[in-house]
Amino acid sequence: MSTLSDKLKSLGVQIGAKQLSPAKNKPISIEETTGGFSLNTINGETFVVDSYIQDTNILALPISNFEKSIGGIAKWINNPSLIELSKNQFCFVDIETTGLSGGSGTLAFLIGAGIFSEDSFWVRQFFMRDPSEEIAQLTAFEQFISPCRALVTYNGKSFDAPILNARYTIHGLRSPLVNLIHIDLLHLARRFWPYRLPSRTLSNLEIQILNISRTEEDIPGWMIPQMYLDYLYTGDANPLKRVFYHNLQDAITLVKLLDYSGYVLADPLSSITEYGADLIALAKLFEDIGDVNLAAELYFQGLDFDLPESIMLEAIHRLSLIHKRKKQFQDAINLWKRAARFRYINAHIELAKYYEHHVQEYASALYWTELAIEIVNADPQSYKKVVLDQLNHRLERIYRLMGK
Repeated sequence: MSTLSDKLKSLGVQIGAKQLSPAKNKPISIEETTGGFSLNTINGETFVVDSYIQDTNILALPISNFEKSIGGIAKWINNPSLIELSKNQFCFVDIETTGLSGGSGTLAFLIGAGIFSEDSFWVRQFFMRDPSEEIAQLTAFEQFISPCRALVTYNGKSFDAPILNARYTIHGLRSPLVNLIHIDLLHLARRFWPYRLPSRTLSNLEIQILNISRTEEDIPGWMIPQMYLDYLYTGDANPLKRVFYHNLQDAITLVKLLDYSGYVLADPLSSITEYGADLIALAKLFEDIGDVNLAAELYFQGLDFDLPESIMLEAIHRLSLIHKRKKQFQDAINLWKRAARFRYINAHIELAKYYEHHVQEYASALYWTELAIEIVNADPQSYKKVVLDQLNHRLERIYRLMGK
């Protein structure tokens, strides 16, 4: 009578472990992958990786210095106290998370934080080997940035800071970020390059603005959450080497971008010489923060470039209104007539208003009003009815004035 063992053998099933091959891919630990080490805190143990980069390799602009750059940033955020800080009081933070949409369930499994220390830029990366280490990770991060008074991020006001603040709150801790002056460079990038760069991701700014090239070791951000989940499942940290590289480079780029952006803000007339659209964008920024004289100079220089029509007309309109407010009417008139050649209706309206109200040249006011009505009638879908109503009202008033 055959046994169960005999039947299994007849089916080709091997009995015992003698014939099994050893595992080919042994999981590689996070220590082997990164060269990091365990760090004890009052709330347990976490894992950190340290990197040191020389100052000169970070602040690479030969015509800039950190103090000058911070002066420009302080002007932009309207916070003069920023210039009182030393560069050692700035922390540059970027996180990698278990999800890209945020939310209370999203964990920051890797927090990269960079500070200046003596003659180098020190980046410490705080990693959760397991979600149970989160409170220790947050404690270590807080200790590391405790000397800092300013926080620099990219999209951090909408993503990094809310996630970290939520994680501290969940553990009953006060977030160390809430009292820091927060400089979110994404907001500045949107003001600097709205015309030239359709994509203002940090990686695109590296290529288009900062001339930084990453190695093939880098990885797209959208892949990172799944890689961490794979690590938790398999215990193999080897693929995470690319995640640590990505996070480290993001922290370094934050320093370079802050330095460059601050330099441009501190001396825009000298720093932007190649792209007219960038000058117009900067002019709008300075106009919005109240430096009208500098804005006018930037508009003037930008209009010397061959600009796309929509950007040119916007710049003319804004600059002309600056001249109008200063009662520099001849400069404004020259700009309005330049824009009128492109059938820009606002220019026609401004000319009609000037000739009617300021010099009472009613024939000229009539001329520009009728041209404006002609533009609206030629393309009524592009204008609200209220525009035509206002123009017709102006036309009737001018006829009455001419009759007098």
